[in-house]
Amino acid sequence: MIKQEYKHSDITSRIIGCAMTVHKTLGSGFMEVLYQRSLAIEMKLQSIDFSREQEIPVHYKGYEVGSRRADFLVEGKVMLEIKAVNKLEDVHFTQALNYLEASSLEIGLLLNFGAKSLEIKRLINSLNR
Repeated sequence: MIKQEYKHSDITSRIIGCAMTVHKTLGSGFMEVLYQRSLAIEMKLQSIDFSREQEIPVHYKGYEVGSRRADFLVEGKVMLEIKAVNKLEDVHFTQALNYLEASSLEIGLLLNFGAKSLEIKRLINSLNR
């Protein structure tokens, strides 16, 4: 599923395993917040360190102009954004990449619980290489 040569593949594969368990248990059709809460429980059960709804400051020319909340920051290394929509759209990728760039982390995951099968997209912050 995740290639070992990918940065933080050990963490991302554990996150994906938790997400697959949640999706298998709940299926699709629920609101995003229910998947978020369930994923938090599953990651806690799997001893994965995370923070939920992490504030990420947004800067413009060195000035903080506001903030956004990432669904999860996992082990201080991976930004995780979740959705519960029928199909991921470009706007979802753009939002997740913006959050990843604002977080100054290199690796992120975008997970969609709304589709019949769990959708998983690996994100790389090219500005942080």
